[in-house]
Amino acid sequence: MTLRLETPRLILRPPAPRDMQASVAFFMDERSQYAGGHVGRFHAFKQFAHLLGHWQIKSFGLWTVTLKGSDDAIGMVGPFFPEGWPETEFGWLIFEGEGKGYAFEAAQAALADARDRLGWTDIVHYIAPENARSITLAERLGARLDPDAAIPFADKPTLVYRQPKGEAA
Repeated sequence: MTLRLETPRLILRPPAPRDMQASVAFFMDERSQYAGGHVGRFHAFKQFAHLLGHWQIKSFGLWTVTLKGSDDAIGMVGPFFPEGWPETEFGWLIFEGEGKGYAFEAAQAALADARDRLGWTDIVHYIAPENARSITLAERLGARLDPDAAIPFADKPTLVYRQPKGEAA
């Protein structure tokens, strides 16, 4: 069985080594500052390897997002739950094409998959307080701020937006 999600404009597939250049370029760019990025090439590579390895170890993770008719990665969207994380997270990284609704379109499909295929009922988004675009997207997806939720890193200011429990995207 090939894992793949499809929306009107997008294909979501598990990440592959061929996505490395787009991902590394993103993590080296200042636009990635809220996602553990804006780092040198070595650390950008480690970020990509971490996301690729998450799929290998857990059989799920952030999907690579491509436009229909192209296999070039334009971002990553999906469930994320590395060891030590307080809750099941759902995140997004858009490498190119911001402002075109790709993140929302991909997130709707991947949220539905996380609920259906993975059985997730509790889903949060960890967001840097300065990341207005991600806050807007989380709210557009139906999430609300949960000021009492645990955060992954005590030394890093983080807002936690929580999806309505058990509702389909």
